[in-house]
Amino acid sequence: MLADIDTWVLDLDNTLYPAETGLAGQMNVRIRAYLSNLFGTDEAEALRLQAQLVAEHGTTLRGLMNTRSIDPHDYLAWEHTIDYAVLRPDPALAEVLRGLPGRRYLYTNGSAYHAEQVLGRLGLTECIDGVFDILAADLIPKPYDESLDAFLASFGIDPVRAAMFDDLEVNLTGPHERGMTTVWVTGGTPYERLGDRRWRAADLPGFLRANI
Repeated sequence: MLADIDTWVLDLDNTLYPAETGLAGQMNVRIRAYLSNLFGTDEAEALRLQAQLVAEHGTTLRGLMNTRSIDPHDYLAWEHTIDYAVLRPDPALAEVLRGLPGRRYLYTNGSAYHAEQVLGRLGLTECIDGVFDILAADLIPKPYDESLDAFLASFGIDPVRAAMFDDLEVNLTGPHERGMTTVWVTGGTPYERLGDRRWRAADLPGFLRANI
Protein backbone atom coordinates (compact mmCIF):
# COMPACT_ATOMS: atom_id res chain seq x y z
CA MET A 1 0.00 0.00 0.00
CA LEU A 2 3.03 2.29 0.39
CA ALA A 3 4.82 1.14 -2.76
CA ASP A 4 4.39 4.52 -4.44
CA ILE A 5 5.92 6.48 -1.54
CA ASP A 6 9.41 7.96 -1.90
CA THR A 7 9.23 10.71 0.76
CA TRP A 8 8.65 10.00 4.45
CA VAL A 9 7.55 12.89 6.68
CA LEU A 10 7.94 12.23 10.39
CA ASP A 11 6.67 14.17 13.37
CA LEU A 12 8.96 14.20 16.39
CA ASP A 13 7.38 14.23 19.84
CA ASN A 14 5.23 11.20 20.75
CA THR A 15 5.76 9.85 17.22
CA LEU A 16 9.44 8.87 17.03
CA TYR A 17 9.30 7.89 20.69
CA PRO A 18 6.35 6.73 22.84
CA ALA A 19 4.53 9.13 25.12
CA GLU A 20 5.40 6.85 28.04
CA THR A 21 8.92 8.30 28.15
CA GLY A 22 7.46 11.38 29.84
CA LEU A 23 9.46 13.80 27.69
CA ALA A 24 6.35 15.60 26.44
CA GLY A 25 5.20 15.83 30.05
CA GLN A 26 8.43 17.59 30.95
CA MET A 27 7.86 20.01 28.10
CA ASN A 28 4.38 20.87 29.34
CA VAL A 29 5.70 21.48 32.86
CA ARG A 30 8.27 23.93 31.48
CA ILE A 31 5.66 25.68 29.32
CA ARG A 32 3.32 26.14 32.27
CA ALA A 33 6.19 27.47 34.38
CA TYR A 34 6.90 30.02 31.63
CA LEU A 35 3.22 31.03 31.58
CA SER A 36 3.09 31.29 35.38
CA ASN A 37 6.09 33.60 35.35
CA LEU A 38 4.81 35.69 32.44
CA PHE A 39 1.30 36.17 33.80
CA GLY A 40 2.11 35.99 37.50
CA THR A 41 -0.33 33.16 38.10
CA ASP A 42 -0.46 29.69 39.63
CA GLU A 43 -0.10 26.37 37.82
CA ALA A 44 -3.85 25.76 37.54
CA GLU A 45 -4.36 29.07 35.76
CA ALA A 46 -1.27 28.41 33.63
CA LEU A 47 -2.83 25.11 32.55
CA ARG A 48 -6.03 26.90 31.57
CA LEU A 49 -4.09 29.54 29.65
CA GLN A 50 -2.06 26.91 27.84
CA ALA A 51 -5.20 25.07 26.73
CA GLN A 52 -6.79 28.32 25.57
CA LEU A 53 -3.72 29.45 23.61
CA VAL A 54 -3.38 26.09 21.88
CA ALA A 55 -7.08 25.97 21.01
CA GLU A 56 -7.11 29.50 19.59
CA HIS A 57 -3.65 29.73 17.99
CA GLY A 58 -2.38 26.19 17.39
CA THR A 59 0.53 26.36 19.83
CA THR A 60 1.33 28.19 23.05
CA LEU A 61 4.20 30.00 21.33
CA ARG A 62 2.06 31.32 18.47
CA GLY A 63 -0.60 32.39 20.95
CA LEU A 64 1.89 34.34 23.05
CA MET A 65 3.40 35.98 19.98
CA ASN A 66 -0.05 37.02 18.78
CA THR A 67 -1.28 38.27 22.14
CA ARG A 68 1.84 39.35 24.04
CA SER A 69 4.52 39.89 21.33
CA ILE A 70 7.02 37.77 23.25
CA ASP A 71 10.54 36.96 22.05
CA PRO A 72 10.27 33.44 20.60
CA HIS A 73 13.91 32.66 21.37
CA ASP A 74 13.34 33.52 25.02
CA TYR A 75 10.31 31.21 25.04
CA LEU A 76 12.16 28.32 23.36
CA ALA A 77 14.98 28.53 25.90
CA TRP A 78 13.03 26.19 28.18
CA GLU A 79 13.91 23.36 25.78
CA HIS A 80 17.48 23.57 27.10
CA THR A 81 16.29 22.55 30.57
CA ILE A 82 14.68 19.25 29.57
CA ASP A 83 16.20 15.97 30.76
CA TYR A 84 16.67 14.14 27.46
CA ALA A 85 18.22 11.20 29.30
CA VAL A 86 14.74 9.64 29.54
CA LEU A 87 15.20 8.64 25.88
CA ARG A 88 17.18 5.55 24.89
CA PRO A 89 18.60 4.42 21.54
CA ASP A 90 16.04 2.66 19.36
CA PRO A 91 18.05 0.42 17.00
CA ALA A 92 14.90 -1.29 15.71
CA LEU A 93 13.45 2.03 14.57
CA ALA A 94 16.81 3.08 13.11
CA GLU A 95 16.92 -0.10 11.06
CA VAL A 96 13.44 0.30 9.63
CA LEU A 97 14.00 4.00 8.84
CA ARG A 98 17.25 3.25 7.03
CA GLY A 99 15.40 0.68 4.95
CA LEU A 100 12.79 3.15 3.66
CA PRO A 101 13.15 3.96 -0.04
CA GLY A 102 13.70 7.65 -0.80
CA ARG A 103 14.06 10.62 1.53
CA ARG A 104 13.18 10.95 5.23
CA TYR A 105 12.33 14.34 6.74
CA LEU A 106 11.48 15.51 10.23
CA TYR A 107 8.66 18.09 10.41
CA THR A 108 8.22 19.45 13.92
CA ASN A 109 6.68 22.34 15.83
CA GLY A 110 9.72 22.23 18.09
CA SER A 111 13.10 23.79 17.46
CA ALA A 112 16.07 22.34 15.58
CA TYR A 113 17.91 22.17 18.91
CA HIS A 114 15.14 20.01 20.38
CA ALA A 115 15.12 17.80 17.28
CA GLU A 116 18.89 17.33 17.45
CA GLN A 117 18.74 16.28 21.09
CA VAL A 118 15.94 13.78 20.51
CA LEU A 119 17.43 12.29 17.35
CA GLY A 120 20.81 11.96 19.02
CA ARG A 121 19.39 10.17 22.07
CA LEU A 122 17.36 7.80 19.89
CA GLY A 123 20.32 7.07 17.61
CA LEU A 124 18.42 8.35 14.57
CA THR A 125 20.51 11.34 13.47
CA GLU A 126 21.90 9.56 10.40
CA CYS A 127 18.42 8.30 9.44
CA ILE A 128 17.03 11.77 8.69
CA ASP A 129 17.79 13.71 5.49
CA GLY A 130 16.49 17.07 6.72
CA VAL A 131 14.76 18.84 9.61
CA PHE A 132 12.05 21.49 9.24
CA ASP A 133 11.47 23.18 12.59
CA ILE A 134 9.29 25.99 13.91
CA LEU A 135 11.90 28.62 13.07
CA ALA A 136 12.19 27.39 9.47
CA ALA A 137 8.40 27.79 9.31
CA ASP A 138 8.71 31.46 10.36
CA LEU A 139 7.11 30.44 13.67
CA ILE A 140 3.89 29.29 11.98
CA PRO A 141 3.12 25.81 13.35
CA LYS A 142 1.34 22.77 12.08
CA PRO A 143 -1.53 22.47 11.26
CA TYR A 144 -1.60 25.85 9.47
CA ASP A 145 -1.45 25.70 5.66
CA GLU A 146 1.34 28.28 5.55
CA SER A 147 3.57 25.96 7.54
CA LEU A 148 2.80 22.95 5.34
CA ASP A 149 3.35 24.94 2.14
CA ALA A 150 6.71 26.16 3.40
CA PHE A 151 7.76 22.64 4.38
CA LEU A 152 6.79 21.13 1.02
CA ALA A 153 8.51 23.92 -0.90
CA SER A 154 11.65 23.75 1.23
CA PHE A 155 12.39 20.18 0.19
CA GLY A 156 10.59 20.09 -3.17
CA ILE A 157 8.16 17.41 -2.04
CA ASP A 158 5.46 15.95 -4.28
CA PRO A 159 2.58 15.33 -1.81
CA VAL A 160 1.16 12.44 -3.83
CA ARG A 161 4.39 10.49 -3.35
CA ALA A 162 4.75 11.34 0.35
CA ALA A 163 3.54 9.77 3.59
CA MET A 164 3.23 11.75 6.81
CA PHE A 165 3.21 10.33 10.35
CA ASP A 166 1.96 12.38 13.32
CA ASP A 167 0.45 11.71 16.75
CA LEU A 168 -2.05 14.58 16.33
CA GLU A 169 -4.85 13.89 13.87
CA VAL A 170 -5.43 17.60 13.26
CA ASN A 171 -1.92 17.90 11.80
CA LEU A 172 -2.78 15.33 9.12
CA THR A 173 -5.88 16.99 7.65
CA GLY A 174 -4.03 19.45 5.41
CA PRO A 175 -1.48 16.90 4.17
CA HIS A 176 -4.27 14.45 3.28
CA GLU A 177 -6.10 17.17 1.36
CA ARG A 178 -2.92 17.72 -0.66
CA GLY A 179 -2.82 14.05 -1.61
CA MET A 180 -0.42 12.71 0.99
CA THR A 181 -0.82 9.32 2.61
CA THR A 182 -1.29 9.96 6.33
CA VAL A 183 -0.71 7.76 9.36
CA TRP A 184 -2.06 8.83 12.74
CA VAL A 185 0.28 7.35 15.37
CA THR A 186 -1.97 7.02 18.38
CA GLY A 187 -1.73 3.62 20.03
CA GLY A 188 -4.51 1.04 20.16
CA THR A 189 -4.75 -1.69 17.54
CA PRO A 190 -1.58 -2.43 15.49
CA TYR A 191 -3.01 -0.54 12.52
CA GLU A 192 -6.27 0.11 10.73
CA ARG A 193 -7.40 1.84 7.58
CA LEU A 194 -9.47 4.99 8.18
CA GLY A 195 -10.12 5.84 4.54
CA ASP A 196 -8.39 6.41 1.23
CA ARG A 197 -4.67 6.87 1.97
CA ARG A 198 -5.49 7.35 5.67
CA TRP A 199 -4.28 5.03 8.40
CA ARG A 200 -4.14 4.77 12.16
CA ALA A 201 -1.24 2.93 13.82
CA ALA A 202 -0.27 1.91 17.32
CA ASP A 203 3.38 2.80 16.75
CA LEU A 204 5.63 3.98 13.95
CA PRO A 205 8.16 1.11 13.67
CA GLY A 206 5.47 -1.57 13.94
CA PHE A 207 3.43 0.01 11.13
CA LEU A 208 6.45 0.41 8.87
CA ARG A 209 7.68 -3.14 9.41
CA ALA A 210 4.23 -4.51 8.56
CA ASN A 211 3.68 -2.41 5.46
CA ILE A 212 7.00 -1.86 3.69
